[in-house]
Formats: sequence, C-alpha cells, structure tokens
Amino acid sequence: MSQTINHHALPAGDADLGLHDPLAPSFPPGSEGRLLFWIAVVFSLFQVATAAHVLTFPSQIVRAIHLGFLGLLGFPLLALLHHQPPWRKALAWGLALMCAAVAGYQWLEYGPLILRSGDPTQLDTVVGVMALIVVFSGAWAVMGPALPIITGVFLAYDFFGQYIPGPLQTRGYDFAQVIDQMSFGTEGIYGIPIYVSSSYIFLFILFGAFLEKAGMIRLFTDVSMGLVGHRQGGPAKVAVVSSALMGTISGSGVANVVTVGQFTIPLMKRFGYRAAFAGGVEATSSMGGQIMPPVMGAVAFIMAETLGVQYYQIVQAALIPALLYFASAFWMVHLEAGRLELRGIARDKLPSPRKALREGWYLILPLAILVYLLFSGYTPLYAGTIGLALTVMLILGGSIALGLPSQAIRYVFWIGLGVASAAFLEWGIAVVLAALAVLILWNAVSKGGRATLLICRDSLADGAKTALPVGIACALVGVIIGTLTLTGAATTFGEFIVGVGKSSLFLSLVLTMITCIVLGMGIPTIPNYIITSSIAGPALKVLGVQLIVSHMFVFYFGILADLTPPVALACFAAAPIAKESGLKISIEAIKVAAAGFVVPFMAVYTPALMLQDGGPLAAQIGYAPAVIYVVIKAVIAIGLWGTAVVGWLGRPLNWPLRALATAAAFLLIAAVPMTDEAGFAVAALFAVLVSLRNRRAVGA
Repeated sequence: MSQTINHHALPAGDADLGLHDPLAPSFPPGSEGRLLFWIAVVFSLFQVATAAHVLTFPSQIVRAIHLGFLGLLGFPLLALLHHQPPWRKALAWGLALMCAAVAGYQWLEYGPLILRSGDPTQLDTVVGVMALIVVFSGAWAVMGPALPIITGVFLAYDFFGQYIPGPLQTRGYDFAQVIDQMSFGTEGIYGIPIYVSSSYIFLFILFGAFLEKAGMIRLFTDVSMGLVGHRQGGPAKVAVVSSALMGTISGSGVANVVTVGQFTIPLMKRFGYRAAFAGGVEATSSMGGQIMPPVMGAVAFIMAETLGVQYYQIVQAALIPALLYFASAFWMVHLEAGRLELRGIARDKLPSPRKALREGWYLILPLAILVYLLFSGYTPLYAGTIGLALTVMLILGGSIALGLPSQAIRYVFWIGLGVASAAFLEWGIAVVLAALAVLILWNAVSKGGRATLLICRDSLADGAKTALPVGIACALVGVIIGTLTLTGAATTFGEFIVGVGKSSLFLSLVLTMITCIVLGMGIPTIPNYIITSSIAGPALKVLGVQLIVSHMFVFYFGILADLTPPVALACFAAAPIAKESGLKISIEAIKVAAAGFVVPFMAVYTPALMLQDGGPLAAQIGYAPAVIYVVIKAVIAIGLWGTAVVGWLGRPLNWPLRALATAAAFLLIAAVPMTDEAGFAVAALFAVLVSLRNRRAVGA
C-alpha cells in the first residue's frame, strides 16, 4: 500500500501532513524528529499508565498534562512537517514549552488553585491567558482558522456582551473572572471534552493503531474482497464493507479515507467507476465509521459523558441507523454498477475470506472482548484499557509463538496466555500487566521479539500523533462551553428553537440540521456536536424529543457536514487519491449518503428506530412491532430514494418514474397523519409500473 499522499491537495484545515493519517511518515529524520518521536511515545505511555492506575493523579491534573503533551508534541511537529523557517520553528518550540509550563503550573498549584477558586491571583490570570494562547494557536495550526475564529467570537462575547442590545445582552464580566472560567476548573478548556479525550478517546485511538499494526486492515480488506468482490460492482462494495469494518475499530472518518481509500478508490476507478463517484463512495463509507459500533467516533464518548448514560446505550441507539447508513451506500453502488454495466472481479483473483479469517481470527478477539465489556456495563475506560492490553499481548505472543520449536508447545503457550488474559475478570488488570511484563522481557531477549517491540513502540508514537487534532479540538471547544455556561446564551438560543417548534417541530429540526451543516463547513465533528447539542438538545427535549435521540440527531448531521460542500473535509481527503475535484466528490457523496439525511428525522418521530422506548407508534402497536415496522419503512424509503437518484432499477428509469419514487420516499419519511399509508400506496404504484415496463421490455 502506497504511503505517498498529496496533502497539498487538501484544504488548509486538513493539511496536517499525516496527523489524521496512520500511514504517513509523520516523524521526520534527524535529532529533532527523534526527540518528538520519543515525546509521543512517553505521551502514550503516560496515558496508558493513568488509565491502568499504574500512575494515579486527580482528574484535573491528568487533563492538564494531557493538554501539555498535545502542545509539546504538536507545535514543533507541525513546524517540522511544514518545513518552516528557523524563526517559526523557534516560535513553535516556545509555544510548546509554554504549554508544558501551563500543565506544570496546574500540577504544582493543584491544591491552592482549588482553595482560591473564583478568586484568582495575578499569576493565575497570567497563566490562564497563556493557556488560552496555546490552545487557540494549536487549533489554528492543526485545523486552520475556522474553529479558532468561531471560538474567538464566543470569547469576545464574554467580554463585550453587555454592549449587545436585545435578549443576548449580558451583565458584563470582569477580565479575571472570564480567564478563571476558561482556564481553570472544569467549565472551560479542562471541561468534559478534554476529560473524555484524556481518558477514553486516546485509549481507543491507541487500540486502533495497534490493531492496524497487527494486520487488521489487511484482514478486513481480504474478508471484504472475498465476500463481495465478485458481485456486480464488487470493487465499490468492497469499499463499503471494508470501511464499515474499519469503523468498528477506528472512529476517524478522515483516517479511514486515507487508509482504506488508498486501496479501494484506485480499484473502483480501474473497474469503470467515475473518479468522483469512487471518491464519494469511500468518503461516505469512511465517515460512517463514526457511527458504526462498537468503537464509534470520539463524539460517542463525549455524548455518553454529557448525558450521564452507559456507553452501550449510545451504541444501542446508533446500531440500526448505522446499518441503514451502510445498507444505503451498498444499495447506491449496486444501482450505479447496474447502470454502468460494471461486473465484479473474477473469483480466482480474490482472496478467500475463510482463509483470511482462519489466519487472522485471533485479531478479532480483542474487539470481541471490548464489545462484551462495553455491553456488560463496564466503563469505556476499563474496556479500552483491557482491549488495548489484550491487543498488545496478541502481538507480543504471536512473535514468541513463531520461535517455539513445535506445534504442541505453541498450543500450550496460547492456552496459558488465554488463561492469563481471562484472569482479569477475577483479579483485575494487575494480572494482565504482569503477563505483559513477562511477554516484553521474553521478546527483549529474542531477535524477532526485539523487532516486535519496535513495532509496539512505533504504534505508541503513531497513536499519540493521531490524537493531536482530536485533543486540541476538545480543548478549544471547552471555551465555547464555558461561555454558554457563564452567559446563559444557550438558553436564549434554545428559547428561539422552542418558539419555532411550537408551530412546527419539523421546522425546528430543519433549523438544527442547517446549523450543524453550516458549522461543519468550518469545524470538525466534535466541536460541531458540542456547540449544537448544547443549544438544541435541551430545546428539542422541551418539544418532546428524547434527549438521546436529539443528541444523535445533531451527531449525524455533524458527520454529514464533512460530506457537504463547500468544505467537505472527507471528500477533500479523498480528492488526491481519486485525482478528482473535492467538490465533485462531495456532490456524489451526498447522493450515496441518503440514509444519513433520512434516518435522523425518522428517529425523532419514531424513537424505536434508535431502539428507544416511547413515541406514538410504540404506544399504539407495542415496542417490538414498532421497531420492525419503522425499519421496514426506512429500508423501503432508502431503496426508493436510491432508484430515484441513480435512475436505474434493472433498466433505466424515466423522469416520471423517478419523480414517483421520490414522492413515495418522502411520504414514508414524513410523520404526519396518513403519510405512511400514502407512501406505501405510491410505492406500490411505482412497483407495478416498473414491473409492467420490464415485462414490455422483455416482450419487445
């Protein structure tokens, strides 16, 4: 797989030269590059040690050190990768050391800061200003100007809100009070987002990095190729299936694009798909990784923490919509392949899925255990720590097993390792850590084992590098949360949405959707979700929408913002691979992602689609029948929408038939009285007309 990616083709906000891309060689050669490499390794080790309680610090200190490492690693790394002149490199190191100093101050002054909370000293205010400077600068360097500018507007509102006429006017706040709110405590940059980044998100990024090094990408690709590669439009279906599988371990849509897309996009083009469509399929499928259980995007962890629910409840709500999302993408590429008369790959040229699973089945074990722990009520922190530890054990154990003299001894070795792994359920993580220590020592004294240890070391560095954009975004968006908390602006915006919703809930939902998409043009999914859910979530709850459904609604449209023009982050990430305009890819991606636009609206009116109790339909016919009914209705609506967009169903469809399919799909999505009946009737009429047309064509 090629490691050469033309990052200069990406928009400024994503030109991070590998921060999103696990395949990019992001640590340059030379002494400075090696120093940053080891900072990244130490960063990951610190996160693992605190997660496993080898090191025990108060949560506030962990958050501060996490942010300190993000700056210490991020500023110099970006300066090196962008080949900045010496003075800019010096500035980058200055900002990095400033970030480390802020973290050190939070650590050393932890107790006194708590005692003087709300009454900061002059030095506290200076350090607080330094913290804001490094967070804004880091976000600008990693993601471009959009998010820092939006956040800067919120911060300015804290200082000058008293001069704004109308309902948004504030009482005015002292400079020191604002800095204290934003830079200390748990309402600003050290709020829930950075807490989730420093605990759950980082661990799951490491988990994905180790699985990738262990060969999980190859396993997913071989299984996908073997299952669907020979079917009509097989290469595009491989992209959908492999991206869905990648989504189970990686919640980063852009990372999925630049890893899986390196293989699938050229394959689709080689078999006759247009470059824009190939890029759109991969971008759409990869973005679905953020809603694909069990390891969803970082937003899922923030959502669970914000709502105060178990992570598995978020997974439960996302399950059916995620399956519908990928089913929609699969259906769209099937129709496009039929329209273009594209066939699959010859079976004799495809890998065997059985052989791939037989050789790599053990890679699925950590994922299976992770799912079991999450659905058994364990915290994501514990589940992620165990999943990561077991993945490392598999990698190290596999290296040792290769050097054992006989098959019988290998069986005994694996059985013993399995027993040690299972012991964590009885005696906790200490047993797993002890087994890891033995495996590390064993590998250290063998030649092949030392090479394996180097792979693990590199995975630690790659994980820290990949976590940079997520962590910095989480820190900066804390300023927006701090502003909403301090000024109460969220209540004002919420009252406006409620006022609109009194006349039409649908208009409130559309307003929320537009807000998500507009914000998503400039900022990543995480801050988009946090801003919009803070404003719209409580307002939609007042209008009768279940809280978890309203948050999922915002989450989905935050993801789809990365597919919608003009920015379309995921599409521009696919552009250099597809060698096509990111805007053209974006237009194709919107067509493929039909379910993403349909499902959230259906779930609001029928919460059973997200496996939630309540809603008028469940009250009338019962919960289980409501789930079955709404899934069938969604599948039919998605099928009709696909045929209308592509214009093909066995044969080309004329415009009247496409209009009829569109009308049927819209009626099935709507939730006003009699629209379901009308939708099924129009869908039946469409089916009859298509059937008659096909019979006439055969007779002719």
